[in-house]
Amino acid sequence: MTSQYSSRPAPIGVFDSGFGGLSILREIRKVLPQYDYIFLGDNARAPYGNRSFQLVYEFTLQAVKHLFAQGCHLVILACNTASAKALRSIQQRDLCRLDPDRRVLGVIRPTVEAIGNITKSGKVGIFGTPGTVQSLSYDIEIAKMHPHIKVYSHACPMWVPLVENRESDSPGADYFVKKDVDALMSQCNDIDSIILGCTHYPLLYDKIRKYTPQNVQIIEQGPIVAASLQDYLCRHPEMEQRCTRGGTCQYCTTEDASRFSPLASIFVNHTVEAKHVILS
Repeated sequence: MTSQYSSRPAPIGVFDSGFGGLSILREIRKVLPQYDYIFLGDNARAPYGNRSFQLVYEFTLQAVKHLFAQGCHLVILACNTASAKALRSIQQRDLCRLDPDRRVLGVIRPTVEAIGNITKSGKVGIFGTPGTVQSLSYDIEIAKMHPHIKVYSHACPMWVPLVENRESDSPGADYFVKKDVDALMSQCNDIDSIILGCTHYPLLYDKIRKYTPQNVQIIEQGPIVAASLQDYLCRHPEMEQRCTRGGTCQYCTTEDASRFSPLASIFVNHTVEAKHVILS
């Protein structure tokens, strides 16, 4: 099958429904600074957390096709909701017709692979968006890889709005974070590890740490996904050779770029100048 897309080496694509995937991108660039990247945020239609499986799949597929059209051979879904609701369908149904040599990877599997070496009690908590929690993606993947681990999930619908409205340091954030931490820990006193199952949540890390028992580990996905990508490229030299090396990063958003750029800068700790794109 002849691909409709360019075969030339190109940047690695990183997609998120909003801003949170920038925290994944930041960690990836720490570990793999030599590559070029294109970040795409579907901010005009965010958040995805409460949307249906079908709509998340359709939106995510549009984003993947856009990044393929920009030349990307490898796309990371740096979004738990997209990874939960769209990744498998894209991998199984769409790649074979779009271009069987391109790859789309998510953030849930690397996190699940890592948790087996982290928990000692075998009791793991998950904080996620309603969509991620309802999908049971973490429960299913952990049951497959680590059948001895018991999962306790809790949806935090207010956490993403707090982050995106720059309220992470507000008293309101304290109220909601404490309420949600208490709700999760009330499910089981033996939880010893909590996965932050949304890429926005690292911006609430200090408050989550404040209200979580000190013996409980709080697991951010960024370093895990970065290490997993590094390992993937080592194991797949044919894909690594298709990734350009210039140390650059382009930022794209479906929102007004002048609104996106200031908040994006907070996530990546440097000035962002994004451009507006339209997905279809």
